[in-house]
Amino acid sequence: MIKMKVKKGDKVLIIKGKDRGKSNKVIKVFPKRHRVIVDSLNMRKKTIRPKKEGESGQVVSVAWPIGMENVMVICHSCEKPTRIGSRIDGNKKVRYCKKCKTVI
Repeated sequence: MIKMKVKKGDKVLIIKGKDRGKSNKVIKVFPKRHRVIVDSLNMRKKTIRPKKEGESGQVVSVAWPIGMENVMVICHSCEKPTRIGSRIDGNKKVRYCKKCKTVI
């Protein structure tokens, strides 16, 4: 089982798919399905049924989940897409950038 190294609030770069090269923040993580939702990327059209009588239905754009393997975390200090490592500092387990070795 692959461990999720992407967390909610991380800035990520999409490396595969129709939005390749774009980046934004992660707004939701699905660890069991290994998917993440990135704010305003990988948008799909969704139809909404009318809720009340006399109201019309709508077509709205929603951010769709994208595979975790298709995104890379962007380090906040070196501003580059990087792999994530983990190490123990004192009594805490922390994530760090594999390029510049700073804690994320």
